[in-house]
Amino acid sequence: MNYTRVLMGVLISFSLIMPVMAADTSDQLNSAGALYSKSVDLANAGKYSEALEISDEALAMNVTSLIPLIQANRAGILVMLGRFYEANAAADAALNTEGNLTSVHSIAWYNKGNALRSLGRLDEAKTAYAKAYELDKSLVPPDLSSVPVPPTPAKSPLLWFTAPVAIALVSLIYGLFYRGRK
Repeated sequence: MNYTRVLMGVLISFSLIMPVMAADTSDQLNSAGALYSKSVDLANAGKYSEALEISDEALAMNVTSLIPLIQANRAGILVMLGRFYEANAAADAALNTEGNLTSVHSIAWYNKGNALRSLGRLDEAKTAYAKAYELDKSLVPPDLSSVPVPPTPAKSPLLWFTAPVAIALVSLIYGLFYRGRK
């Protein structure tokens, strides 16, 4: 077998496929970018559920260069939807990407601060806001001195009532069921 012919065949095939792959990559980048832009527009219009859906579509395209930007944006959308744990995770996904992403990281830190603030984790929120401000002086941290810490969820006032009633109900059903069998 002539290895040179095989190698030439592979190289010719590869050279024919590369432009197609590059076009697909470019098309995918453009499509993901368009979806990202649409999600930003929807979020700015207050349509957060729709914005998240479109953002998730863009993220599913797995365009590596856009993932941090999409995740930073998703973090803000998730905060607006009250999904603070998910927002924190999305911000972390954006922050865990290395490279010269100062703008993306500043937005991710700020949205992380918003999520942590809403979760009552004020010290962590202050740190996140400070990091955002360090990267972008226009992202001024909010005043957290007057933010009340969310109360710890209280036990239901019905718990003292529910357990005895449940036990009594089970006892009644058990008594009725087995009383008729004897």
